[in-house]
Amino acid sequence: MTEPLPVLAATDHGTAKLMPDVDRDRAWLLTVDGAPQSYVDLDDPARLEFEYARRLALATDCAAPGDGPLDVVHLGGGALALPRRTAAVRPGSRQQVVEADAGLIALVARHLPLPPDSGITVHHADARAWLEAAPADSTDVLVADVFGGSRVPAHLTTLPYARAAERVLRPGGVYVANLADGAPFAFLRSQLATFGAVFAELALIAEPGVLRGRRFGNAVLVASHRPLDTAALARRAAADAFPARVQHGAALARFTGDAAVVRDEDAVPSPVPPDGAFGIG
Repeated sequence: MTEPLPVLAATDHGTAKLMPDVDRDRAWLLTVDGAPQSYVDLDDPARLEFEYARRLALATDCAAPGDGPLDVVHLGGGALALPRRTAAVRPGSRQQVVEADAGLIALVARHLPLPPDSGITVHHADARAWLEAAPADSTDVLVADVFGGSRVPAHLTTLPYARAAERVLRPGGVYVANLADGAPFAFLRSQLATFGAVFAELALIAEPGVLRGRRFGNAVLVASHRPLDTAALARRAAADAFPARVQHGAALARFTGDAAVVRDEDAVPSPVPPDGAFGIG
């Protein structure tokens, strides 16, 4: 049997590479400009490899317990690892994926095609523009995992963007975002202040070393108007193969401190990761 070969392609926003997993048939790692973006196992789509992806999925599970179908919007597509996982564990879900890179969409469709009955629709659009045009009260969970290279774009960090996210969510819906920062956490604290100005409830999931400022890394923000089951979230995060902590309430308020809400005119992208923070060999 011929071993699959890596696939290299120039896309709209960089150089994408699909690398086969030598240990698993039909499993692939997607990188863009050397930064890992997605890991997909076509034979086991519920399997997630990346720590941040597992935490996004965990937040989604705790937002809507059970295995019933959901309406989910994903801002940022990559190789569609999270939408594939949701389709596998919650059959019948209707999912919209918004990806700004048309070349990446074409690459993934060609080499990692979705099943015809996946319930996943992919849109080529800017995440915020699509969100601002989407129907109000139309989705249960909104997952934001948008990186330009290794940075969250500035226009997806602001108060008007947070309000657009809230408008699209149904009452009781949950916003979940993958962010990245390191001490002294100016960017992460600004995001907590911004989303705290819109949503009544916030929680943050991250590896303890990141929260203690020992290293740069991912943190998952969870926001809603209804009380979050932070006890269940904390139990599952602690028991994961990649253990994480959940901060909420007074501890999260102390972490946020006096950070200011981000306006469009003041917005900047998330910080540049240190060399090697997300890269691979």
